[in-house]
Amino acid sequence: MVLFHLERTTSLSVEGAWRRLTDWPRHARVVPLTRVRVRTAPPTREGTRFVARTGLGPLSFDDPMEVVEWHPPAPTRPTAHCRLLKHGRLVTGWARIEVSPYGDGGARVVWQEELAVRHLPTALDPLLRRAARLMFGRAVDGLLST
Repeated sequence: MVLFHLERTTSLSVEGAWRRLTDWPRHARVVPLTRVRVRTAPPTREGTRFVARTGLGPLSFDDPMEVVEWHPPAPTRPTAHCRLLKHGRLVTGWARIEVSPYGDGGARVVWQEELAVRHLPTALDPLLRRAARLMFGRAVDGLLST
């Protein structure tokens, strides 16, 4: 199991960054070979479930997730955050996305994730951490720029 942390700043507003980061199907546009299916009716809230399917043909796996905390930006709460639990057979763990005001109208994004891949030896944790930071960093960058 690995824990990693990413931070980004953007000229997008808190609301704009939040909207892009929590548009679950949008993640499929920036993560190669991935499709996302939301399994609950909108809007997103605690209890929302979705599945990211990554791979090609028989080399694919499902990453089912559930929103367990949901605090979107509000006038009385400028910092927004949500927490996801991963319920997969292959990938487990959690993710926390936080978006707060930064600079003159921009936003600061903090993505923290604890990730485990079943049957992967712990000796490979450093490699998994680097790969996850690279992959999720590119995903966050893509979500904020598109």
